[in-house]
Amino acid sequence: MQIRGHLLELRTRIMRVSVVTLLGMIVSFIMHKPILAFLMHPAFGLADSVAGGPVFTDPLEFLSIAMRVSLVSGLAIASPVLLYEIIMFTGPGLTKRERRFVLAFMPAALLSFGLGAGFAYYVLFPPAFTFLLSFGSDVATPMIRIGSLINLVVMLMFWMGVLFEIPIVIFFLARMGVVGAARLRRYRRYVVVVAFILGAVVTPTMDPINQSIVAGSVVLLYELGILLAWIGAKRG
Repeated sequence: MQIRGHLLELRTRIMRVSVVTLLGMIVSFIMHKPILAFLMHPAFGLADSVAGGPVFTDPLEFLSIAMRVSLVSGLAIASPVLLYEIIMFTGPGLTKRERRFVLAFMPAALLSFGLGAGFAYYVLFPPAFTFLLSFGSDVATPMIRIGSLINLVVMLMFWMGVLFEIPIVIFFLARMGVVGAARLRRYRRYVVVVAFILGAVVTPTMDPINQSIVAGSVVLLYELGILLAWIGAKRG
């Protein structure tokens, strides 16, 4: 296929993804109340000060956060279509073995991201939110803005979803012959340091408990990646 043909194909696939994203955004905006209730659910019951729910102090704040959540939800709905279009566009340039790896990699990547987001939602967010509310609550009464709360939950879910991709990426690179289990083992001591740096960056709190949760998760994910790299090398 000539360059013009590739560009036309790329435009078609981008349009398909854009249409699905737009439809996902429309559906998400219609359902924005249950989506927001789901995202705010871990916060309720953790502190008496938010028992009545978050507040918004600007007339446009609630509309803005509803639009933002609709955009994120629309992208999440369209992500399988996006990955499919990427596979179909790059497929002709890959070997049969590479296509098999990519087809196996994409669903695993979606599943890993979902597990990471769920880990942030159910495990990481409750203690982090409790710490943020209890710190200084004897000096000032916390009144949680809905925009800040939603941004915090979405940020944690996104970054933990990205971190949970570590084993899948390592396995994919091992199967492609880029890295090996023996080489990965030599970097363990450095991974521990990087894990605690990531824990400090990802978590909004400065307490060692939440940072240790993230750092320990990264180290375990790296160890799982070493195991998957060893399995991938054996199968190769």
